[in-house]
Amino acid sequence: MYGIRYSVLMPSASQSARARVRAELTSEIKAAASTALARDGAVGLSLRGVARQLEMAPSALYRYFASRDELLTELIVDAYHSLADAMESAVAGARDDLGKWIAAMLAMRQWALERPHEWALLYGSPVPGYHAPERTIPAAVRIPLVLSGIVEAAAAAGHVAEGSDPEPSPQACAGVAPIGEALPTTLSAAAIVRVLVSWEQVAGAISLELFGHFSGGLSDADAVFDHVAYATGIRNGLPSAVA
Repeated sequence: MYGIRYSVLMPSASQSARARVRAELTSEIKAAASTALARDGAVGLSLRGVARQLEMAPSALYRYFASRDELLTELIVDAYHSLADAMESAVAGARDDLGKWIAAMLAMRQWALERPHEWALLYGSPVPGYHAPERTIPAAVRIPLVLSGIVEAAAAAGHVAEGSDPEPSPQACAGVAPIGEALPTTLSAAAIVRVLVSWEQVAGAISLELFGHFSGGLSDADAVFDHVAYATGIRNGLPSAVA
């Protein structure tokens, strides 16, 4: 009896092998799609193009991804997780509250510079005809969670000073209510506004640089962005060291 039960619960060797092959091929498909994305942009991404790149029949590829949008969703989710992982790793290596904020911002910029096509996929122009499904939300939320988590931890430890920004209006505080409900945070609405505005400023600075809007206009882009990261941390009341 026990042998029968064990055989029912445990996958066969052939099932495990098939699962490994499927996982490996899925990874290869996404890698090829990422290459195509860098070359042709999201608008030029197609399953047939990826199939040609892998020397596969399009019909075989459809067994892994039912449509271009399904493949695009996988790339978006992977990109969000990759960016969040880079930011979290940078934060873990920082010593103080402001240092953690700056580390997260620098990691965001570095990730974007190294993977511009993925940054464009996340924060560039919407892909015509594509509507992101709800399953992208948990991955996307990880980015603001890193930032709000830094401020929240500093506030819980009593380290947050008065920020440099004026107090947000009641209308602005009410306007971020959906974000406050989506994020597992104890931050006040005013604090969420400051985090959101800071995130917008940093993401905007990265996009302006990445898409060539500062071309020839900055002699030291690193130093300018360092100040942006520092200034947004001060906006959120983060001290550089605890007295």
